Amino acid sequence: MTTPDASAPAAAHPLYITMHEADNVAIVVNDGGLPAGTVFASGLTLREKVPQAHKVALQDIPEGGVVRRYNVPIGYALQPIAAGSWVHERLLKMPSARELEGLPIATVKPPVLPPLEGYTFEGYRNADGSVGTRNILAITQTVQCVAGVTSFAVQRIKSELLPLFPNVDDVVSLEHTYGCGVAIDAPDAVIPIRTVRNISLNPNFGGEVMVVSLGCEKLQPERLMPPGVIPLVDERAAEPALDVVCLQDNAHVGFMSMVDSIVRQARPHLERLNARRRVTVPASELVVGVQCGGSDAFSGVTANPAVGFCTDLLVRAGASVMFSEVTEVRDGIDQLTSRAATPEVAEAMIREMAWYDAYLNQGRVDRSANTTPGNKLGGLSNIVEKAMGSIVKSGSAAITGVISPGEKLRQKGLIYAATPASDFICGTLQLAAGMNLHVFTTGRGTPYGLAEVPVIKVATRNDLARRWHDLMDVNAGTIASGEKTIEQVGWELFHLMLEVASGRQKTWAEQWKLHNALVLFNPAPVT
Repeated sequence: MTTPDASAPAAAHPLYITMHEADNVAIVVNDGGLPAGTVFASGLTLREKVPQAHKVALQDIPEGGVVRRYNVPIGYALQPIAAGSWVHERLLKMPSARELEGLPIATVKPPVLPPLEGYTFEGYRNADGSVGTRNILAITQTVQCVAGVTSFAVQRIKSELLPLFPNVDDVVSLEHTYGCGVAIDAPDAVIPIRTVRNISLNPNFGGEVMVVSLGCEKLQPERLMPPGVIPLVDERAAEPALDVVCLQDNAHVGFMSMVDSIVRQARPHLERLNARRRVTVPASELVVGVQCGGSDAFSGVTANPAVGFCTDLLVRAGASVMFSEVTEVRDGIDQLTSRAATPEVAEAMIREMAWYDAYLNQGRVDRSANTTPGNKLGGLSNIVEKAMGSIVKSGSAAITGVISPGEKLRQKGLIYAATPASDFICGTLQLAAGMNLHVFTTGRGTPYGLAEVPVIKVATRNDLARRWHDLMDVNAGTIASGEKTIEQVGWELFHLMLEVASGRQKTWAEQWKLHNALVLFNPAPVT
């Protein structure tokens, strides 16, 4: 990455950033963009106004010529583009998707970096060996029908019981829209079912499983939580019985009877959770999901590279890091298969890409449907350019594993967790995989948060960090303005993660209790 005149603040002098010496476009750094006639230190003169984060041509590009960023063709010019011109999506033809055959397989051997030792956090050790960063009672639902009753009961539990159990952080209702009116025996129904199951077993819930059922739904409690799934809180105890409140049970007479049952059965779970205490655990117990949403052209310049540097630190510390978003890595699949630790890992990634290609084809769309109006306003011309900036969250380590949507993570290292790119679905699936800490980068801005796990928000631009000062936890925009390096922001994020994981610091989303809904990925038919 090169930053002409980077020693000067972006507000004082015109500044652009290129990602590779072979690039023929760069992005404008200055807040508010730059007007026509602006002259850069390199001598380049703008022919027209170029908004912040949007691309400027560094040289003349002929019609049909390659437009190159990240040393990757992000498009082909639909007309001649003169040096100093604004390069936007209307001037570009998007490249075709890379074929999934003939890819480099485990050809890149990342340098083996020394282990990062001595870093710890204060977490909750669970009976199954996992570690939570929060101590939460989660109430699972088998079907959307019970959501209103459960929500009413949770408010009572919070007001009446939670104050009696000061070591319990929160009570959450795992509301979702699945459970009935669906083809529950269809092959792809396994995805939403195992997602709800594995979310219920997230490390932040301490192994306490409580289920609210309607009674007549297709997703019966025993199907959701079959024998052997719930971990033993005490290894000496017998197989735990599934704790279910069934609203259609004849014992319930009236609405308040149902609510009373949920509140009553929550108490023993709260008592066990309240007896737990944080203990010092190594940083290797972190299970981090990284994601980006409301992306702009700075995402791949500032926030995502800083997250990528932090990802490498976490892998060196022995932790687990998941990166996801199929359509946002699809155009860089060759970069990923080449970094696979083994041919088997590479083939697993290819299978996930092929499955998703077929899934999109069923809806008569392709990966180009991913980019949003906000992405384009933020300077991202198409999904190819967006993907190049998204992939850098994964850092440089070897990819050691792949999991399918809704599966539970069972290994350490850098993991590709296949999910849709939708913020809410991706977060839900990473939660099911077992993440205990979430990192979310944004350039356009989003108040995204989850009730079940702390979400650290990273801003890509100084302007966003200033305007949303009480929503963004880390400002990576200082990288573009030359105030900090990628490495400095990466270390800042790493240390903040340990503080947040320990409960010593709350994220802004936690402080404001900003919580998005869980959204299940259900590719099976709805009946």
